[in-house]
Amino acid sequence: MDAGEASELHAQLAAAVHALNHDANPSARLAANQWLLALQRSPQGWAVATALLAAPDPPPPADLLFFAAQMLRRKIQSPGPALPGAGLAPQLLDALLLAARRFSAATAPRQLLTQICLALSALALRAEGGVDGLFARMPHLPAPAVLELLTVLPEESAQDQAGDTGVDAAARCRFTRELLAHAPAVIEFLHSHSEKVPADDDGVPLHERNRRILRCLLSWVRVGCFSETPSAALATHPLLTFAFNSLQVSFSFDVAIEVMTELVSHHQELPEAFLSKMPYIREVLLLPALTNRSEKIIAGLACLMCEVGQAVRFLSLYFKRLKAPALVAEGGSQALALTDALLRCTLAHFILGIDVKTTKRNAAQELFLPVFSSLLDALLFRAQIDTDEHGADGAPCMPDGLAQFRMNLEELLVDICLLLGAPAYINKLFSHGWDFSSQSVPWKEVEVRMYALSMVSLSSHFVYKSFGDVIGSYSKWLSSSQSNIKPLLLFCASGISTSVSSNACSLALRKLCEDASPFIHEPQNLEILFWISEGMDKGNLRLEDEEEIVTAITQVLGSVRDKELRKSSLARLLCSSYSAVEKIIDIDRDYSLRQNPATYTQSLDLAVRGLYRMGALFRHLSTSITSGLVDDDIILVLLGIFWPLIEKLFRSSHMENVNLSAAVCRSLSSAIHSCGQHFHMLLPKVMECLSTNFLLFQRHDCFLRTAGSVIEEFGHKEEYGALCVRTFETLSSASSISTLNSSYTCDQEPDLVEAYMYFTSMFIRCCPKEAIIASTSLLELSFQKAAICSTAMHRGAALAAMSYISCFLEVVLAAVLESPECISDGSPGVALIQILARCGEGLLSNVLYALLGISALSRVHKSATILQQLAAMCSFCERTTWKAVLSWSSLCGWLQSTVKSLPSEYLKQGEAEMIIPLWLKVLEDAGSDYIHSRTGDNIANHQVYMQGKGGRTLKRIIRDFAESHRNAPTPCPS
Repeated sequence: MDAGEASELHAQLAAAVHALNHDANPSARLAANQWLLALQRSPQGWAVATALLAAPDPPPPADLLFFAAQMLRRKIQSPGPALPGAGLAPQLLDALLLAARRFSAATAPRQLLTQICLALSALALRAEGGVDGLFARMPHLPAPAVLELLTVLPEESAQDQAGDTGVDAAARCRFTRELLAHAPAVIEFLHSHSEKVPADDDGVPLHERNRRILRCLLSWVRVGCFSETPSAALATHPLLTFAFNSLQVSFSFDVAIEVMTELVSHHQELPEAFLSKMPYIREVLLLPALTNRSEKIIAGLACLMCEVGQAVRFLSLYFKRLKAPALVAEGGSQALALTDALLRCTLAHFILGIDVKTTKRNAAQELFLPVFSSLLDALLFRAQIDTDEHGADGAPCMPDGLAQFRMNLEELLVDICLLLGAPAYINKLFSHGWDFSSQSVPWKEVEVRMYALSMVSLSSHFVYKSFGDVIGSYSKWLSSSQSNIKPLLLFCASGISTSVSSNACSLALRKLCEDASPFIHEPQNLEILFWISEGMDKGNLRLEDEEEIVTAITQVLGSVRDKELRKSSLARLLCSSYSAVEKIIDIDRDYSLRQNPATYTQSLDLAVRGLYRMGALFRHLSTSITSGLVDDDIILVLLGIFWPLIEKLFRSSHMENVNLSAAVCRSLSSAIHSCGQHFHMLLPKVMECLSTNFLLFQRHDCFLRTAGSVIEEFGHKEEYGALCVRTFETLSSASSISTLNSSYTCDQEPDLVEAYMYFTSMFIRCCPKEAIIASTSLLELSFQKAAICSTAMHRGAALAAMSYISCFLEVVLAAVLESPECISDGSPGVALIQILARCGEGLLSNVLYALLGISALSRVHKSATILQQLAAMCSFCERTTWKAVLSWSSLCGWLQSTVKSLPSEYLKQGEAEMIIPLWLKVLEDAGSDYIHSRTGDNIANHQVYMQGKGGRTLKRIIRDFAESHRNAPTPCPS
């Protein structure tokens, strides 16, 4: 191939990759995919791909480089004699190593380095001495490239990988042996990097570097890197400690759990080493997760503990093999740690789902019945009082250790009773059938079983829970006497502090405050409420319970008659959540406070809870604002406390935490919706904070959603038009938004797509006409992205995109109906209808593609709505001066072009010729129904336009089309 041919081929390749990733026309993307597959199979593919990776600076676009690396990997993995000649293989190795060095910087796309390393791994698997040769060259690579290469290398040991069937089992075994020969060096490399002081030389943040180290360690554990390590040395290995410490960091928790689980499954000696860590796992990780209902952490810990017990299904066998009942009976501290942690981990999902999935829960309970039964026997035996123990005065006594053991048993016995059920629990306690007539009374057994019964039958947990339910049901009657209020409030306060009864008592408190607000205004009663609110700082309650409590207290304080007391009380309630949030800001000032991951994680959690409580206060303050009890002075005082704190958080580094940023945004949205006009002076700062943080943390869709909420609240005011436009421009400049140009990308970031579509819908629906005209180019880009996203496989992302398209069409039609014979350059209708004229064919094409495949039926209604709106627009413009821009012939041309461009395998024989006239006729009738619903006396009921005969017929044929094409090939290549 001469230079001219190579240059032409490179240009064709660049055009095809760009079309695949960015073209709005599905048929163009399909054609590009077919051309790229042909190139990948051709002999020229080797030279083309290596030349792209070695291209001089500035390098080609990232998507082109990614395709080149991916093509090399796939060609190497192709079965048969796909590799180039022996003389070219070293050149290919050199080219890939050079590319790995070049694209290992933090600024380069991470996926590109991964593809290059996957290609190197595939090459090492197939080349004689490939592993040793690759390890010999690694010292010349930067650390990020070495880490990524070491991560993917062991993955080649797995047999029958998708798309990689050209290597037999013997070759993989050889490859694995060669890998394990280098395991000591790899372990030392990971150890040194796990202890390396954070530096900026590679540009990788510390938490991301640690996560990559864990991913690499996971790959090597799976391939057996510690198989030659003695069990005693492994239990104390620094990398095991590193993985355990990483459990305390939310960013790396999931990978750390996988590492620990794999280690336990590969090394049977490790479970015993875990016993000493059980109290720590319980107190620092599990109990806070249960309180917060953090399913990710609970599921991870449950998975780890199940692996310790050799999987949940064989947990009974685990108890027997480790002699767990005997270990418990011996009474050691590790025994209690084992039973407590194991029981709580296995119960976690049950406790969380106590009100749902009854069938599944009952089946699981039946499976675990032998485990809990054996455990209960062992616990009762260990809890018996030794009658030979006597105090200094000679009287029988209970040793301090046994008393402490019994105190720790209370919650365990309650949990067992909850899962076994009271009848089974009681039957277990009294199923021994003592014969008192023929032998002395076994008082030790009698006493310990009475003790176990008293722990559940007289336990304050159940008393509070049951009585809390009663208070909630009869609150109006119970609170009719003022003398009852204080005892009832004190009872609720005590019950809220206990996990079993917190939900019932928080609900009872809300009902009590709703029905007895006038009686609760007494100072002593208000103090009880403040005591309850300040107790929530401990973080022991579920978020739902905290919201119930804040709702209850806000309702009472918002109706206090004395204005000054009302103002100071609401400010005090807000400040009760203030301190938890302020502590996280203090950590931002003093970086040393972040060095303890457990403390930092706990502080983050408490701050998130405080923010949710603040949001709950503002949400439930709206009723008092509407009634006039909360006036401007009070609102300004509350905002004076709230906004400075929120602004400090927005400008802190903690916003990288997705839970904290979501809590900040939710709290801010609640305050904006409740306080409304009082936020107008703060709007520029609010929008600047949201925009800046979205550019910094572009996967946090909460910033987009909150910006949309602000526009929904204030966008209609002309004085904020310029602010809305600036915000739109800033958010649209984010790379995460710019890359939403293919259905594949949309499927990777569905939450971001939904948030972006919500923001653009609010913008076009709420902003004044000047803002619409100023944002024409941004709206056109957003419309094109929405059309592409409507073909995404992810249902939520696709429907959100279709909702925005429908909103866009609604606004355009409203503008056209408002001025049917007047086309003014300053009219937003002109700008929007020109967008529609330019993008209409792409829209129709994407809607049609959205109706192909297995996921199409969920999009029938939205698709029919869009097509009806589009038909109404074109039909109406045909009869007005707007015809110069858009007409019925426009729709006819779009439909004909779209149907004819569909590949033959998507349509049946003769279907294309039948669809066009049938659909045009139905679209014409449906469009008339829509216009009729928007004119005259029908405008108030325009949302029922699909009920017209034409609309119903259109929806039926769309549904029939989708059902008959459910087995069509995937319309857009992934």
